[in-house]
Amino acid sequence: MKMKYLAIACLSAIFLVSTFSCVDYIRPEFDVEKPESIAEVEYLKTYDVLNSYIDRAANPDFKLGSGVSTGDYAEQGLVYSLISSNFDEVAAGYSMKHGSNVQDDGTIDLAGVVSFVSAAKEAGVGVYGHTLCWHANQNATYLNSTIAPEVIPGSGVDRWDTIKLADFESDGISVFTYSNSIASITAEGEGANSEGKAIKIVNEEVRADEWGSQFFVAFDPMMEEGERYILRMDIRADDPCSVNNQAHTTPGVYLHWDFFGAINFTSEWTTFVKEITVSDLVAGTRAIAFNLGPTATSYYVDNFTLEKFTSGGETLIEKPDAEKKEIISNELERWINGMMEVTSDYIKAWDVVNEPMDDGNPSELKSGVGRDLEADQFYWQDVLGKDYAVMAFNLARQYGNEDDILFINDYNLEYNLDKCQGIIDYVAYIESKGAVVDGIGTQMHISTNSDKQKIADMFSMLAATGKLIKVSELDVGVGAQTTEATEENYIAQAEMYEYVVSKYMELIPAAQRYGITVWSPFDSPRNSFWRAGEPIGLWTESYQRKRAYAAFADALKNSE
Repeated sequence: MKMKYLAIACLSAIFLVSTFSCVDYIRPEFDVEKPESIAEVEYLKTYDVLNSYIDRAANPDFKLGSGVSTGDYAEQGLVYSLISSNFDEVAAGYSMKHGSNVQDDGTIDLAGVVSFVSAAKEAGVGVYGHTLCWHANQNATYLNSTIAPEVIPGSGVDRWDTIKLADFESDGISVFTYSNSIASITAEGEGANSEGKAIKIVNEEVRADEWGSQFFVAFDPMMEEGERYILRMDIRADDPCSVNNQAHTTPGVYLHWDFFGAINFTSEWTTFVKEITVSDLVAGTRAIAFNLGPTATSYYVDNFTLEKFTSGGETLIEKPDAEKKEIISNELERWINGMMEVTSDYIKAWDVVNEPMDDGNPSELKSGVGRDLEADQFYWQDVLGKDYAVMAFNLARQYGNEDDILFINDYNLEYNLDKCQGIIDYVAYIESKGAVVDGIGTQMHISTNSDKQKIADMFSMLAATGKLIKVSELDVGVGAQTTEATEENYIAQAEMYEYVVSKYMELIPAAQRYGITVWSPFDSPRNSFWRAGEPIGLWTESYQRKRAYAAFADALKNSE
């Protein structure tokens, strides 16, 4: 109670100083009419602290929360007093997230978390854990380093290594293998440019399919995606023709129809040269098949060479997906375990998985694939798959308290009802895999022109789940900066705050009301990272109560 009275005293002093600072020190002998703007808000002085308006008998478990900057809160000054006396619970804006506590070498430093929790505990205010598994505010540098490719230093000199070579001066016909074709070595002087020898392959008849007659060249190692190869060979035929070729895993075991492209044989010796980069379609190739079927003639090949490019720079070897999954699973477990070790004696509710659903395809999970990611973004689901939330909830349950209240949380659920349904369906999926989700949080960063019917529809949809429902990050913009906001803007803002609180109390059954957290209780400064310069709070930047304060209090007081 001492904290409560301190806050009231501080607030009263601020309000009086700010309201009457322009009044002369010596009171005049006549009455001065108060400016209309002051007279209209004088009623705010009659209100008690905000959480005193909750009917605790009807809502014994309801928690009125506030988002906080832990730096301001830890100073234990006016902000600390005001928040601690008006709210039941606080949630850290950043300091409990992965990026704030995990260092670049992977060590976890939770000293700031311990200090924050201690300050809240001293004030008798609960702490809502925010957040264990999210794609933003992560130490992505460290997490990505754990699954980065292995780097093999190079020699500094690029080179082409010969994989297969045959000049047929000493090589026999066994260099190649054959299907419905006849091979032999020519006489001396019948090789390329009338020098040395060549191999002669005869297709005796036109085939129904071009692969009805083939010859094959096998090689090692297996081709891998992204590698570069050059095929060189001197060629001619008794009759001009075009020969296609295929990728095979072994001679006769087909993989893909297009490989080095069409090869044009003429009656004169020519040199065929083609470089390729191995695509995913031909990765795994260990043999080239040449299709001779369309033309019955004799084919001649000399100086056959297949070369592979080797960079003199670093070589990167990707970790297998299964190994990446194991590494990131261990990191998620290490992070959640570490956080729970220092907080579980006081924190009993957690935002376990934050913002999982995709805005464009709200029935699916978000993904970082194909996006230009910010430096602090790491999508756990891109490595762990759809069951990442199953793992997170199970770990929170394992390392926290058995009766902790565990939430999933997302934004724009009142704006996009398909997304609201998406998160409801995802909760059902998580629980079908054996984990337990106690509640659903809806952030509600809204404006005075937000669709009220959709807000009501969202609350009805969430209530139907039977889960605890929390308005987790409520603030209301007015469509203007603080410097430009009008009295009409502030009246509309108060009405929207009143509507949200009243509808929550009306549509969410008492047993499911976890509570409401005001994400930014004060108007946002111009240099803030969050809705910069917007008058979104219940108090001004100088801690004066606004119309929104009274509307919020009235909605709590009038709720059943």
